[in-house]
Amino acid sequence: MTAASRKIMLSAVQPSNRLTIGNYIGAVKNWAKMQGDYDCLFFAVDMHAITDSRPADAADLRRQTYQAIATYIACGLDPAKATLFVQSHVKEHAELSWILTCHATMGEVSRMTQYKDKSQKHGESIPMGLFAYPVLMAADILLYQTNLVPVGADQKQHIELARDLAMRMNNAYTKKDDAPLFAMPEPFIPKLGGKIMSLQDPTKKMSKSDADAKATLFLDDTDKEIEKKVKSAVTDSGSEITDADDKPGIRNLLTMQSVLTGKSVADLIQSYAGKQYGHLKVDTAEICVQAIRPIREETARMMADLPYLDQVLKRGAENARERAAKTLDRVKDKIGFIPGK
Repeated sequence: MTAASRKIMLSAVQPSNRLTIGNYIGAVKNWAKMQGDYDCLFFAVDMHAITDSRPADAADLRRQTYQAIATYIACGLDPAKATLFVQSHVKEHAELSWILTCHATMGEVSRMTQYKDKSQKHGESIPMGLFAYPVLMAADILLYQTNLVPVGADQKQHIELARDLAMRMNNAYTKKDDAPLFAMPEPFIPKLGGKIMSLQDPTKKMSKSDADAKATLFLDDTDKEIEKKVKSAVTDSGSEITDADDKPGIRNLLTMQSVLTGKSVADLIQSYAGKQYGHLKVDTAEICVQAIRPIREETARMMADLPYLDQVLKRGAENARERAAKTLDRVKDKIGFIPGK
């Protein structure tokens, strides 16, 4: 498959967000497998990181941004196959965001669910960046003529806003026979991988923002932390290891094992015939340790070699800027901006 014929897939991570084993199993692990089939762009959104609550100091944000990229690579994203970069290294994100802001309405932006949720803690002093960040997210997507954006249900609304803005701009600035300014992005939910639930409340999805530290496995957790969290996972008062609907905690542990080992849930259940929940927890903990340890160690190795990460980010930014400039230059031309000399 030639590069020109591949669909463009884009995803990003906030530097302040630690990736979980759920992110790895449900997303990043699969992206690594799809790098040859899609034209992939993955980046750390450091500009989004300052819209709500900034890290304690500049050093924290820089470290977290490097760590986000290092973790991506440690999970299997290959800088030779995908474009890896940092959002603030591509000025076109900010420029297109302003242009889209001038074509968005306060009503449609204020209806964003995440804005409503996050703004409650600010009272009357809501940061303007928090209000406008969905438009910056739309710019992130539209800038690269993105076809597919891997998202969860909580992010689908942002893809809809990006589509609305793309259609509005296409209709306003291109004629019937012209190529559109922007491709129409689609939400992309890979069928590969399982949905990983909270270790403390297996009826809800594992979340990086869970207030209970024992509920989530992070990709930088130590072996002991992983073992402790899995062994304390909430199950039920029974003893039979099955995939029944009334055993969501057991189902969650079986799902984690299945995705990480490649064994079917049915085969796993058969192997636990006559065994207790404790056996399942011990085995699941060890499997998670074996999956997370190399990611954690490779991330640490790259964090000790920032010149290497700088080279990756430099190449990625150059590629991203070249692509982004083509889109932005055409948008500016259609709007009527005078080209810079």
